[in-house]
Amino acid sequence: MSNSHIIFCFLSCILALTFIFIFFIKRKKTKFNLPPGKMGWPFIGETIGYLKPYSATTMGEFMENHIARYGTIYKSKLFGGPAIVSADAEFNKFILQNDGKLFECSYPKSIGGILGKWSMLVLVGDMHRDMRNISLNFMSYARLKTHFLKDIENHTLLVLSSWKQNCTFSAQGEAKKFTFNLMAKQIMSLDPGNLETEQLKKEYVSFMKGVVSAPLNLPGTAYRKALKSRNTILKFIERKMEERRKRNQEGKKGLEENDLLNWVLKHSNLSNEQILDLILSLLFAGHETSCVAISLAIYFLPGCPQAIHQLREEHREIARSKKKAGEVGLTWDDYKRMEFTHCVVNETLRLGNVVRFLHRKAIKDVQYKGYDIPCGWKVLPVISAVHLDPSNFDQPQHFNPWRWQGNSKSGNCANTSNNFMPFGGGPRLCAGLELAKLEMAVFIHHIILNYNWNLVDVDQPVVYPFVDFPKGLPIRVQSQCHSLI
Repeated sequence: MSNSHIIFCFLSCILALTFIFIFFIKRKKTKFNLPPGKMGWPFIGETIGYLKPYSATTMGEFMENHIARYGTIYKSKLFGGPAIVSADAEFNKFILQNDGKLFECSYPKSIGGILGKWSMLVLVGDMHRDMRNISLNFMSYARLKTHFLKDIENHTLLVLSSWKQNCTFSAQGEAKKFTFNLMAKQIMSLDPGNLETEQLKKEYVSFMKGVVSAPLNLPGTAYRKALKSRNTILKFIERKMEERRKRNQEGKKGLEENDLLNWVLKHSNLSNEQILDLILSLLFAGHETSCVAISLAIYFLPGCPQAIHQLREEHREIARSKKKAGEVGLTWDDYKRMEFTHCVVNETLRLGNVVRFLHRKAIKDVQYKGYDIPCGWKVLPVISAVHLDPSNFDQPQHFNPWRWQGNSKSGNCANTSNNFMPFGGGPRLCAGLELAKLEMAVFIHHIILNYNWNLVDVDQPVVYPFVDFPKGLPIRVQSQCHSLI
């Protein structure tokens, strides 16, 4: 047989095998009844459109167009792989409630690279459960009452006392100062304003810019700078760990006895690396989401004078009763009396949507409402789309705290509660949800009693996909007359 015949036979075999391979792949693909949708460009799919910035009080053009065209559950290619996107409230609950059974957490590798492989955000299984239990112990109801409440109030008053009459400043910057100082104090007993706290804050700002930037590890990029800041922050925490171990060995006690660092060193079996990532992730989670939520409340309230009036009446009544009883400082009972404030907190979280969507992936082939979700596909429950859906919330773009009252006529309160998931759900429900609500309520208590404020520039919350105010939310304040209390 000639060489040409051999080559022809070889190529014919290759071609036949290729056709057979394509046939079986197509057969495999056709066995799934996937939701409608399109996959977009090779590799990147529709990721660029999905992450395009938009107003935080909307679903964004991408989501609106896709829901209008395909419905509330659709397929796409996002973050480098095939994905199912859900704006369906029931499916989102199903995903979150079946975490560890049918789905698991699946954030992009770049997130783990910067937050650390032991960060609660990326951990799954038993290790996530153990880390979460430590966090729940740290932010338990008992600690909120005995440790956090007084500290939250002190840090609130420290920030507000620096506000000067008729001066313009960044409300978001002040909220960041408040939440960072609070978490630094509770986690490592760092006092606000001292040199090491300010140095740590400076590194943390650089670190945060990298967390929310494109994961390009190249010279000069925010991601590269953030990795450098991460190392600096971890060395700082490590020094604190060694100081604590030395103090504990010497039997010395101090104000640090009740902070998180001391607790994990005494009561956990975590390695140094695990402790470092835990503290860094809690500093990140406890600071970033709360400061955005407080900024959103400051942004929404001036547009709703009736809500400000009702808040002011509620908090003046609390202040009057405390003055009559000769009490100083908020108590847990005072916090529980802030009924309308809790409505404002809920409405701020619903309309502002600090966390827009979650990253999950199917760990088994899953069927839901006639659709197949293949094992290995990403699944993205979009919390904000549910919160802004008019079939779930009446006039969803309208800031309406009264929708959360039990006898509300502007939206079924039971239905709103069922579709409300600002802190996720299931086994990975945010461990710090009660702390975040407490921070918002105490901050609102003091700002509403002491100040009037107005927005001095056109600025609105934008999704990058993290929520941020491009101009820092500039406001101007005027002191309230205390005789009115």
